[in-house]
Amino acid sequence: MIFDSNHYWLRNAHVPLSLMVGGSKWTPRKPPIDHLLCVDIEIQDGTIATLTAAGMFTSFNVPSIDLQKSMVISCFAELHTHLDKGHIWERTPNPDGSFESALNAVEKDCKKYWNADDVYRRMNFGIQCSYAHGTRAIRTHIDSFGKQAAISWKVFDQLRSEWADRVTLQAVSIVPLDYFMTPAGEKLADLVAQMGGILGGVAFTNPDLDAQIERVFQLAKARKLNLDFHVDENGEADSRCLKLIAEATIRHKYKGKVVCGHCCSLSVQPEDEIQETIALVKKAGIAVVSLPMCNLYLQDRNIAKTPYWRGVTQIHELKKAGVPVTISSDNCRDPFYGFGDHDGLEVFNMAVRIAHLDRPYGDWINALTLTPAEVMGLPYWGQIGAEMPADLIIFKARTYSELLSRSQHDRIVLRSGKAIDRSLPSYAELDDLVMI
Repeated sequence: MIFDSNHYWLRNAHVPLSLMVGGSKWTPRKPPIDHLLCVDIEIQDGTIATLTAAGMFTSFNVPSIDLQKSMVISCFAELHTHLDKGHIWERTPNPDGSFESALNAVEKDCKKYWNADDVYRRMNFGIQCSYAHGTRAIRTHIDSFGKQAAISWKVFDQLRSEWADRVTLQAVSIVPLDYFMTPAGEKLADLVAQMGGILGGVAFTNPDLDAQIERVFQLAKARKLNLDFHVDENGEADSRCLKLIAEATIRHKYKGKVVCGHCCSLSVQPEDEIQETIALVKKAGIAVVSLPMCNLYLQDRNIAKTPYWRGVTQIHELKKAGVPVTISSDNCRDPFYGFGDHDGLEVFNMAVRIAHLDRPYGDWINALTLTPAEVMGLPYWGQIGAEMPADLIIFKARTYSELLSRSQHDRIVLRSGKAIDRSLPSYAELDDLVMI
């Protein structure tokens, strides 16, 4: 098989222009269909040695394969997920699909089952799925209340070490921001720093929100930590946590990276407030993560009532303003989202439909590859160019329409130029944990 070789060419590959390093010189006067360029890629010793316009291939003594314009993208980067919650649906489903019920169900499940073995096996299952589908890096939020923090962060640290050569793992604490007003919250900040993590929490409207945000920034600055918030995950027009966090970032002249996830309420606010908040987010240098599948599942859910609102933030407007916009999966088979398989392509597929990312597709593929990699501090990841790692996904699809119309279960994932085993773990592996 050609992918077992240390030196070969991929000929006639359709690659998104936005992922290519130095690809602009090949751009025709009119953008090609779907902003895809046809190129030849030389892979040698795990890296991309050469990237040329299709037809420039001349190394006839080197093995090659004609992809016939099959799409090739860089591996996915998952900026926002919850591996510690994953795959508990069978034992603790959400009875009505509401956000409140999801909170209650996870709290119940955590208290009853989340020992080190349970958390390890479920998190490892999720990482296996991600790896098989073509994910190179994952940032997971970890429920960090009380004694659970020590359990779950220790498991994360073990998995980070075990997967280090295949998937880069990052972790973020998740607690309500008022937790940081307590001594336990300060200890959590110390633990996050000790583990090389990111400080994070859930911001929601309350009388003490300003003080809570201030406290989190103080804790993060003292420990030189990056910040990652759950923000405004609701459809309430008066929920303005994103704006307050942007103002705090500017006020503190914060040098670390700040990420805000969800930001749903921004879409239901008056236009002048939307523009004001987006301007502040841009000035603050905040990156925004949209979680379209989970928010579609939870938002505007009422029994026996047809949902109307999609729950997606203003991703077009944020991106147009120059804000780094990424798209991620969020939860997987838990009370917050009863579906999913840790597949970046599924997330992109759903996001295109939910948020109308298709006319044109432009560089929206960056929102699951290059942009999250940059936000995660992983330079050069998510790019396709000479001297870049040959961490690629090859699809049989030749265009985005083909890509998003079939499952692409037969994709080939290359890591350092070699095809990986894409076998997915069986759900039966977790039966003794969840089928109770």
